[in-house]
Amino acid sequence: MGSVSFLSVTLTLLEGFLTTFLIFAVTLVAAIPLGLVVTFGSASKIKPISLVVRCFVWVIRGTPLLLQILVLVYGPGLVFGQQFYENSVGVMIAFIINYACYFSEIYRGGIESISRGQYEAGHVLGMTKGQVFFKVVLLQVVKHIIPPMGNEIITLVKDTSLVRIVGALMFLGTQHKEILGKSFEYVSVNALIWPLFYSGAFYLLFCGALTLLFGYIEKKLDYYKN
Repeated sequence: MGSVSFLSVTLTLLEGFLTTFLIFAVTLVAAIPLGLVVTFGSASKIKPISLVVRCFVWVIRGTPLLLQILVLVYGPGLVFGQQFYENSVGVMIAFIINYACYFSEIYRGGIESISRGQYEAGHVLGMTKGQVFFKVVLLQVVKHIIPPMGNEIITLVKDTSLVRIVGALMFLGTQHKEILGKSFEYVSVNALIWPLFYSGAFYLLFCGALTLLFGYIEKKLDYYKN
């Protein structure tokens, strides 16, 4: 009897592990290249593009991942009265966007750590900007960003545990709908959207202050700026 119980528990844990690994793998495969695209967008010389991308990164970095999951999973259904995608898809999108923004800041720090002299040397040798970046700069950036990327990847593994909250809220939402009937949509919007909004605003202000502080420190320590 004990062996059967142990086996059932093990199989259940394996199912959870497969879900965790799926979220982990999909997030990495999509967020790593997307983060580089976000980096290029924030560094764009076209001011509107760079401004929009930087504001977007600021919002994502300034709000908790759990809040982003709740907004992407339940937001469309509460606001528009219709869910446009499966809950699992919303979870994946939240993870990918969140980690792409964090990876973009790691990429940015790695790119800025490369001296301007290496860019100039590549141009002197007749290399294009793309060749200099991908054949000279990017290889060195990879070496510099391995430690912070490792930290973020480890954090990703632990953040997959947040997915359980989606299942819990699905059950609670179903029970509320049965009890409240037609008034469910009205109560849901007032009980969920506004608290989410205020929570996001609080985290944005708090994390925004920290971002300004670290930006100030970064400028003070930028001894080699040309």
